[in-house]
Amino acid sequence: MKVALFVPCYVDQFYPQVGIATLQLLEKLGVKAAYPPGQTCCGQPLANSGCERDALPIYRHFVQTFKDFDYVVVPSGSCVYHVRKHFDKLEQTPEVQRVRTTTFDLIDFITEVLQVKEMPGAFPHKVGLHLSCHGQRGLHQANESEMTPVRDGQLRRLLTSLDGLELTELDRNDECCGFGGAFCVSEAAISGRMGHDRAHDHLRNGTQVLTGGDMSCLMHLEGIVRRQKLPIRVLHAAEILNGATL
Repeated sequence: MKVALFVPCYVDQFYPQVGIATLQLLEKLGVKAAYPPGQTCCGQPLANSGCERDALPIYRHFVQTFKDFDYVVVPSGSCVYHVRKHFDKLEQTPEVQRVRTTTFDLIDFITEVLQVKEMPGAFPHKVGLHLSCHGQRGLHQANESEMTPVRDGQLRRLLTSLDGLELTELDRNDECCGFGGAFCVSEAAISGRMGHDRAHDHLRNGTQVLTGGDMSCLMHLEGIVRRQKLPIRVLHAAEILNGATL
């Protein structure tokens, strides 16, 4: 199995430890992932700002970079969703179609491709899980509260398989954090208030460590946690699973 690791822009620039944790976790699971040095961006920032035509060369470069791999693994549901859904703007050559279908979020790759259902190790903390909009509603990684009250999902099951980990039961389980890419700039006040509400739901219910599968959401929430000096630590799920796994 020929696997490539794609590291999102904000992970590369601000949270490189998440990329490292992702690579190490894959290695512990028996996957030797390559890191193509020519990789850049998936094109999502331009597209979300209304400049998708300008993003098309970025899309083509992504396809050219990863077309020869069996799987492309990404620690970001939003990037994966963008590749799968927005690369339809390209001519649908076999290479484009292949990359769109073989690009996987890290958690989906672990549970669907590797068929790993439980993780060894321990993480004795009360953990709050933030479900990103792209991951939950785009990639269907978890149940949606408007569809069913049952709280379930791939990442939730992996986390609860760790010894000593207790998941926080939130008042509003799958509410948006308010980041929304360019939304947090164009509608900063609304975005900030949504993030405040999300962070304080975790605070009220005793979250010690706040996690999720999308570092963009976690970056937004961590900014609020830091500015308000809340007693919460923020970690990407890859950091928890890698640190806990023997």
